[in-house]
Amino acid sequence: MEEVRLFNNLSERERYENMAELYAIIVTLEHLERSYVRDWVSQTEYTPACSKLIAQYKAVLNLVSRDVPDVNRFMTQYKLSCPAAWKRLQTGVPLTVEHATLDSHEPSKSAKYVAESVQNFITLMDSLKLNRHAVDEIHPILSDLMQSLNNVSTLPAGFEGKAKLLEWLIKLNQMRASDELDADQVRQLLFDLENAHNAFYRFLSQSA
Repeated sequence: MEEVRLFNNLSERERYENMAELYAIIVTLEHLERSYVRDWVSQTEYTPACSKLIAQYKAVLNLVSRDVPDVNRFMTQYKLSCPAAWKRLQTGVPLTVEHATLDSHEPSKSAKYVAESVQNFITLMDSLKLNRHAVDEIHPILSDLMQSLNNVSTLPAGFEGKAKLLEWLIKLNQMRASDELDADQVRQLLFDLENAHNAFYRFLSQSA
């Protein structure tokens, strides 16, 4: 049989290797998501592993942007059935950040998590008011805020502020790290943050 060469030079070889890396990350993340849901890996193992895969995905995406303008189409083309991984990549944060989990419910640390949540609210709002509007400046703080809120064991699962914050996390994840929010987006994010912050304080007052 005649050998089929995928590339003719180093540049073409690098392109295929980058696409292979993207393929591997998606498959690995799918297995990780399913393993966590089935309780085959712990939260302690899952969260850093998922965060690392998401970061690697974003890095390799920059390398294949010319050859893979649409990741969903790439998955279809190479017959990748990975719905859990695709959902996680669209969200841009581990499942443990998106939703509260039983592992994070430690009543003895409740005061610590409440303080972290308040601090993250203030830090993010101050950053926006200081004209720090780039995605790579906002996303980490917002992610930390979601995580700290999830760690407050007494906070209701349907807490009104978290849904809006999650929407912003997903929106930021779909932007490039160097992108900046425009004036209208900054104003809306501040509005949503202030509403969530006030709702959190109301919850704390009612729980006292």
